[in-house]
Amino acid sequence: MGNTVAGREDTAGPIAQIRGFLAGGTTGAALACMVCAVIIKSVPVFVTGAGLLVLTVVVLLVLERRREAGKGTAATRTALALIEDLRATGGETADVPVRFDLTVAPDDRAAYRVTVDQPINLVDIPTYRPRGMTVVEYRPDAPWEVEIVTRPSPEWLRRAETARVDSAPEFTREKDRRKKAGSNCFIGLVGLLLGVVAVILLLRGELFDDSETRPGSSPSSSSSSSHSSSTSTFSSSTTVSGPSASMLDIGRMRDTAESLTDRVGTPSVAELGIEEHRMAVSGETGGPKNGARSIDLRTLPYELFPGLVREARNTLGVRDPEAWRIDVEPASGGRDLTVRVSVTGKAGKAFLEADAQGRITGRHPRN
Repeated sequence: MGNTVAGREDTAGPIAQIRGFLAGGTTGAALACMVCAVIIKSVPVFVTGAGLLVLTVVVLLVLERRREAGKGTAATRTALALIEDLRATGGETADVPVRFDLTVAPDDRAAYRVTVDQPINLVDIPTYRPRGMTVVEYRPDAPWEVEIVTRPSPEWLRRAETARVDSAPEFTREKDRRKKAGSNCFIGLVGLLLGVVAVILLLRGELFDDSETRPGSSPSSSSSSSHSSSTSTFSSSTTVSGPSASMLDIGRMRDTAESLTDRVGTPSVAELGIEEHRMAVSGETGGPKNGARSIDLRTLPYELFPGLVREARNTLGVRDPEAWRIDVEPASGGRDLTVRVSVTGKAGKAFLEADAQGRITGRHPRN
């Protein structure tokens, strides 16, 4: 029907709302993946976002084509209608926009009220008057879509001249359910925002941890440092993350130590702490003062530390150890330094000690 807005009833139904929510959610997630991938420099995340976006667009295009195809084959029916009222809403052209209040009386269903906006040629306007009869076409699946037939067939013209239609009550008025489509837009926006939030929550570690090392990048690229000019001390740390990233990985500890050495500007530190995903150092700028002992990061046996961690996990009596930590400190009593490896589980904590060559010098199992 040329003078009515095409559409189907399901454009504002629950199915359309669910479809809009899912489309908004996947679009938001896809865009968030692509933006976050640029920030964290992750190619897999970017590819995932781009693929999800392409998939969403393709699915929406297919659904729209199916809807358009169904709309094009929708059948219309002819019926008589009683003009309850009419008024022109404009008059600048030969076709005057007119708003009709009609009672439509189909042959196969009860009469109902509807409001129709349709341009009528200025010459034909006198033909339409309140309480007069006219011929219309309507869609059974969208009864609010009604169009006045300006040139009806002779048969329908005779019926319009002889038939009488009673006014339908106001409660039968059919309203354009597509006017609720604004709610669909809101639901789609909610889905989009939730999709963005979901991706940000999934990638929050990579996005918001300033001291985090991205998988595949060097530890020095994301180490964090703090300096205090008043106390002439420094501290610096580097964190690694990812489903398989660990300080126990081959070469990870030494690479991280070299990164921290470059950052703080000296290999001599007062304390060194290593955990599953983090290495931290602290010391005094310019080297130790007043004869204080220090640790040379370059000389530590990092390759032996994973073995010490395994030994502590398996021999100190801590069941199901959940965390481990290595603390390296300058030692007294003739030893160069002390390496303390502690493990913690639900039942308690225990530790062992080793020297600068990685030899175990003491065990302190869980009591």
